Amino acid sequence: MCGNYYYLVLYLVYISIARTNGIFRYDYSYSKEAGGWLKLHQAPVTFTEAFLRCDLEGAVLASPLNANLQTAIARLTAGVSCPIFTGIHATISKGDFTSIEGIPLAKIPVQWAMDEPDNFQNQEDCTIMLHNGTLADVRCNDTYPYVCYKKKTNNPVMNTNCGTIDPAYTFEQSTGSCYKFHRLGKSWRRAQMTCLAEGGYLAIPNSDQEATILKNLIAQNPANTIIVTSNFRDVVSIGFLDWDQKGTWYTVNGQSIQTAGYASWANGQPDNTKSIDNGSYCGAMFRSGLLDDVWCESVPFAFICEKAPDSLVPDDEEYEKQ
Repeated sequence: MCGNYYYLVLYLVYISIARTNGIFRYDYSYSKEAGGWLKLHQAPVTFTEAFLRCDLEGAVLASPLNANLQTAIARLTAGVSCPIFTGIHATISKGDFTSIEGIPLAKIPVQWAMDEPDNFQNQEDCTIMLHNGTLADVRCNDTYPYVCYKKKTNNPVMNTNCGTIDPAYTFEQSTGSCYKFHRLGKSWRRAQMTCLAEGGYLAIPNSDQEATILKNLIAQNPANTIIVTSNFRDVVSIGFLDWDQKGTWYTVNGQSIQTAGYASWANGQPDNTKSIDNGSYCGAMFRSGLLDDVWCESVPFAFICEKAPDSLVPDDEEYEKQ
């Protein structure tokens, strides 16, 4: 109990400071010269994936918009062996490079590397920053590390009981978790990516009581409010899947659904419909609150994210360094 009390106090102090000083999230580092927070993603991805990840984290794909920001980015990426994507792109209008924020390249104090831009084979609409700070144009489907940037503003950043900048999360006293219903449908795997970026995971019902909470949350979002390109508006992705595709269902946190506390399937489910994706190996919930198996890759569904209120809060050692 003492340990739990300690972390509760730490969390409440953190939120209090966050509301006044604008702390963002534990995986971002504040840079005074950049005027905001930066995070290096070392795993190489495409430009679109980098853009989406930064956006889902509440930031933007970083561009060297000024000399101070360029210096901060260079310092953060000094140990990275390859160039990094920037947010400067011409994906909307061929040849017209702007930052994610819409700032034209002509107003950004950077230079092209020698013999750049060359628009090789008319396929290079994205940019990378080399170690010397110059730019080169590359294919957007190439993969590079990248940096996300959150500019500091005068408005409080952490302003909810759920320890996030996202006001759509609501705290549920009975479970101690926060939940967010996403009406805009995504594939199951994209939904899990979204929840992870927001500091959570696809919701896991750990009891009949929590299943009822999820059921009620679904009920608050009628079928005509769900935005999907399919007819599946009465089923919602949640956090379990058949990891080895042999009929054993686990939560995204590694427990069997029986151990997790809720394994009530709808009649006839799981049925492993193979008409799409060669099988339905990911988990969902009907409006009835009963479980369903759905396709993981190709079909968008609405989904529910769950997060702990302190999931984006630094641990005690990191907090003391703030």
